[in-house]
Amino acid sequence: MNSAFAPLSNRFPGLCWGWPVFSSWTVVHAVHVSQAGAGFCAAGSGETRLARPATCAIIRAGRDAMKHAAIAVLLLCAAVPLLAQEAAPVAAESGAWQAPRTSWGDPDLRGNWPLDYLGQTPRERPAHYGSHATLSDADYDAALARAREQLDWYGREEQAGMMAMGHWIERGLPLRQNSLIVEPANGRYPALTAEGVALKAAERTSWNTEQFDALDDFGIFDRCLTRGLPGSMLPGNYNGGIRVHQAPGILAIELEMIHETRLIYLDGRAPPPPQLHYDLGWSRGHWEGDALVIETTNLRPGMSAGPAPNSEQLRVRERLTPTGPDTIRYEAWVEDPVVLAAPYKLDFPWRRNPDYRIYEYACHEGNVQIRGYITSTSPRFAADREAAWAAREQGEQGDEGQ
Repeated sequence: MNSAFAPLSNRFPGLCWGWPVFSSWTVVHAVHVSQAGAGFCAAGSGETRLARPATCAIIRAGRDAMKHAAIAVLLLCAAVPLLAQEAAPVAAESGAWQAPRTSWGDPDLRGNWPLDYLGQTPRERPAHYGSHATLSDADYDAALARAREQLDWYGREEQAGMMAMGHWIERGLPLRQNSLIVEPANGRYPALTAEGVALKAAERTSWNTEQFDALDDFGIFDRCLTRGLPGSMLPGNYNGGIRVHQAPGILAIELEMIHETRLIYLDGRAPPPPQLHYDLGWSRGHWEGDALVIETTNLRPGMSAGPAPNSEQLRVRERLTPTGPDTIRYEAWVEDPVVLAAPYKLDFPWRRNPDYRIYEYACHEGNVQIRGYITSTSPRFAADREAAWAAREQGEQGDEGQ
């Protein structure tokens, strides 16, 4: 499936894909070019621009993620001679497959591992499956038929001369497993604690709010700040690119959506003091055989797009285990005792796609939508809206009289 500019959600017309961005950031209009076809992007200014199927992109200036990304570039560029070398294959012992090694001896995970083919598998298991973790043959065949029908939307929309979800979403085909969460046994998020319930009730986003008066009325995804952890490592409807870079002592995970970069320190350094927080946390890793184990702490409170806003006690432990030349088993254990009554585990496959291309990601045009939401819904600006409508109607009546 191809990414695309959405013709704009019915809830919030006028945005490039329905979400605003924090107004102090530098935003540049850009195009995420897809592999085939052409469509139109409805710009925030009302202008319509011709573009290949695409999504909007954001250039982020400042904040921790860009600082991390800049550090990653410096460190990885310093290792260009090493990165340019082909991975050295490791001889299999007793017929067991082993991951290739980099020229400095680490298991080689470099490459593109997009999650665009995982969108048909939900994070939480539908309740009626209970503890059954896989689809029956009949359920899988039905899910496969629905997915293939969605894959046909693009062609049908092209023939009809329209652009809708077929140009936008990248959802792939279903897995046999019926949820990305595998623990608890029901494949669903654990219950929230009393504090978690309170945090969820107080959370305001464009999905549960109709009147906007200040920045606090917008969620982290509305403002294109981050998806946090583990959200940034999970599939969405589009822009699911993940690219792994490696250099001696460090590994970088480049994320297409929100365009963030995680740095995984492999040199044994200690984490920073707990009072220092980062949108994607602070990650250190080590190798257990071929598997990369990552421990992430120091996550900024309220910056995780999960069942409720996270606390500073959120911890994420990940394990990336190569299972073949082009496959990785991704596992993540998530705990936040302030918000969640118990931990939970994610478990799903990664698949290498050397042809996948990551493009710049920006949330919308013009960096004006936060202001637009507030001035169009807040009672503080009711008189201004009435005056604007009156002037418009008067102008239309004058045009009819000519």
